[in-house]
Amino acid sequence: MKLLIKQRVFSWSDTYDVYDETMQPVYFVQAEVFTLGHRIHIFDKATGVELASIRQKLMTFFPTFYLELGGVDMGSIQRQLSFLRPQYRLDLNGWTVTGDFLCWDYDVLDGFGRPVMHISKEPFHWGDTYVLDIAEPEDALLCLLIAVSIDAANCDNH
Repeated sequence: MKLLIKQRVFSWSDTYDVYDETMQPVYFVQAEVFTLGHRIHIFDKATGVELASIRQKLMTFFPTFYLELGGVDMGSIQRQLSFLRPQYRLDLNGWTVTGDFLCWDYDVLDGFGRPVMHISKEPFHWGDTYVLDIAEPEDALLCLLIAVSIDAANCDNH
C-alpha cells in the first residue's frame, strides 16, 4: 500500500493532505499553531473525525514525540545521536528506523528485520512531499504517525 503526503505551502501551520494510491484524499494532517513544541492531529478526510495525534515532549536534548492512535498511547519516537545516517529510537512494536545520509529516505523495520515501511521524500516539489510504501495496510495510520513525526523532528534540526 502507498500513501502520498503533500504539504500545503500557504498555511499558518504545518498542514498536509494524504492521498492513497489512486490519489483519493484519505487523511488530513494539521499542526496546532500557538503551542510550545509540536502538537499534530490526523483526521479522516471523509468524516473529519480525529483519528490520531502527535505530541512533542519538551525539554529534551533530541526531539521526542509521543504517538497516540484513537486516544490510546502507542509509544514514542526520538531522534538519536548519529553522524552519517539519521537514526530514531522507536518505542513501538519493536520497530526501528534508519535514514540515509541526505535525510530523504527512511526504512522502518520490525523486530525481525522485515520491512514495515519505506519513506521517500520527493525532490523538486512545492512544499514537502513524501511517499510511504507500507507493507501491511492495517499499519497505514501508525506509519503515517511515524512519517509526520520524522518530518517534525527534521524541521526542528533545520
